[in-house]
Amino acid sequence: MKESDLYLPLKQFLENQGYGVKGEVQHCDVVAVRGDEAPVVVELKLSLNLDVVLQAVERLSLSPNVYVGVPQGCGALKRRRRQVIKLLRMLGLGLVVIAPESQGGNVKILLDPRPYKPRPSKQKQGRLLGEFTKRVGDPNLGGTAMRKGIMTAYRQRAIRIAEYLQEHGPTKASVVAEVLNDKKARDILYKNVYGWFKREERGIYNLSSKRWFSKDSQE
Repeated sequence: MKESDLYLPLKQFLENQGYGVKGEVQHCDVVAVRGDEAPVVVELKLSLNLDVVLQAVERLSLSPNVYVGVPQGCGALKRRRRQVIKLLRMLGLGLVVIAPESQGGNVKILLDPRPYKPRPSKQKQGRLLGEFTKRVGDPNLGGTAMRKGIMTAYRQRAIRIAEYLQEHGPTKASVVAEVLNDKKARDILYKNVYGWFKREERGIYNLSSKRWFSKDSQE
């Protein structure tokens, strides 16, 4: 398949909506004009990649109505449809999926370009700032590829509890919470996310046989 295979189905689709359509105008793959409206510009690519996104962003200086046109069955849309559409929406771009004539010539608009107005999530921001505030020091290297061993504030609190139990042996959860001044200590012991703890008897916990890691260690 060639990019040009997407042109005729798209041209017919736009002409059916009253546009005059021409290809390869001032380096734009497709330009459609209807009355006094701002022109529609479509950049055609066989795959959805950074090159076509950057190219489409450049076309925004010509018109606010810029679309990326890709073939039906585009791999990036199959793998990450939601993220791709979100990115294009943030950039003010549209997205159109085109089947070549040999596959029926169907054209479907997945996203129309419009100014992006982000809606900040107070809840997500709260979780971000909460984790930042609760985490002790800066134990992780930014850009670490392995997510499993990231030191979180929760993990740091679990390690403090494990260190206390290692030193003092079986202890009431309420005592651990009081000594460490951690109201969530009982919940951490009960949930036992890392498998480091075991309940000796009601309300009393000790270390399990599973290896646990010090504050300076990573999985």
